[in-house]
Amino acid sequence: MTTTPEAIHSYIAAGLQCTHLEVEGDGQHFNAVIVSPAFAGKRPIQRHQLVYAALGDRMREEIHALSMKTLTPEEFSAQG
Repeated sequence: MTTTPEAIHSYIAAGLQCTHLEVEGDGQHFNAVIVSPAFAGKRPIQRHQLVYAALGDRMREEIHALSMKTLTPEEFSAQG
């Protein structure tokens, strides 16, 4: 079964409070922009670990490549 960007979106949203979430991909490789207040004060690796925790075993079993940009709401609005 091929994983869809919509499925990854729902997995992340169910496990992590997000103020903005975009997921794109072709079934093999995915890119995500994830904006969450949970990222405040965290280093990039800690932010990615929060996303991995939200995805759980799916990261090993269903999702083969996920590139992510993790931002706090303040960082995201500063990009505007």
